[in-house]
Amino acid sequence: MLGSLMRLLSTCWCPPGRSSTGGDIDDDGQEGLLWFRDIGQCAGGDFSMAVVQANQVLEDQSQIESGPFGTFVGVYDGHGGPDAARYVCDHLFRNFREISSVSGSVTSDEIRRAFLATEEGFIALVSQLWNSRPHLATTGSCCLVGFISQGTLFVANIGDSRAVLGRKIGSTSGIAAIQLSTEHNANVEAVRQELKAQHPDDPQIVVFRHGVWRVKGIIQVSRSIGDAYMKFAQYNSEPINEKFRISEPLRMPIMTANPAILCHSIQTSDSFLIFASDGLWEHLSNEKAVEIVHNHPHAGSAKKLIKAALQEAARKREMRYADLKRIDKKVRRHFHDDITVIIIFLNHDLLAKGFAQMSTLSVRSALEH
Repeated sequence: MLGSLMRLLSTCWCPPGRSSTGGDIDDDGQEGLLWFRDIGQCAGGDFSMAVVQANQVLEDQSQIESGPFGTFVGVYDGHGGPDAARYVCDHLFRNFREISSVSGSVTSDEIRRAFLATEEGFIALVSQLWNSRPHLATTGSCCLVGFISQGTLFVANIGDSRAVLGRKIGSTSGIAAIQLSTEHNANVEAVRQELKAQHPDDPQIVVFRHGVWRVKGIIQVSRSIGDAYMKFAQYNSEPINEKFRISEPLRMPIMTANPAILCHSIQTSDSFLIFASDGLWEHLSNEKAVEIVHNHPHAGSAKKLIKAALQEAARKREMRYADLKRIDKKVRRHFHDDITVIIIFLNHDLLAKGFAQMSTLSVRSALEH
């Protein structure tokens, strides 16, 4: 049957989007539905970046912003459409810079306020366009952010994207994988318990459906920007699609945009950081991803991780990787999700000198406006 399906699939492809940068885009590359920038330099060190499209419209967005202020990394995994992720990519860093410039420093509180300001802005947009574009109320985005400045790393997350640190083991050639982010997915027991504690009178707050745990039987993540239908009663009604409507009254928000934030003092043994949407982690363990990055050159490392994930996705379906690559977007979603990967190779000399003389860099992958 798989062979018949393969013969029916189109071998044509369309570009996942264009990058928008503060400089030349000649370093960008494309292989079918895979976009990449093999190597670049930011205030934290070298970086590698890649994204592969699976959905009809790419729902992942991502960015690197770097300069005298430090390095900001964002991975935004949208769901229900691209709108929320695009909005976050346009506004989260801007809100972060405005809030942190007022205080003159960066703390967990400033990052949290930037997340909540972005949430407030998107919900305002949903309200403004409710009559003409009600589907915006059912779009949302996971948000994974890393910020590096003056030897300190902040990792903030809502949803199920993941940040993993590769750390050298003593004087050996070994490398350890350390997960830095907290995931908010109903398939995590602690998340289910949190939701049950917050909604003790709702026996259907988490439901096992189609092989996975879902919040209200609808969505797997418990935190996001957007998803207004899960937060405000006025958006959980017609004309949104019936599959998103909750039968009982929505008396309090079920989901939140409040991020889990970690503050980490960068050590000399800290080698690199992997920021990726959950599409990568569905196919690669933390340890496998770190091992691949550690054992290959910096250039092309993000692309290398995505290809390793796609090879594993093909293996699970008992098909060849070459055949998987020929499947066009939309149909490709049956085999894997959109996947975004950003790797920062920590340059401790740069971190020690500070960023005052660093030029400004802005890179976005696969934006389709």
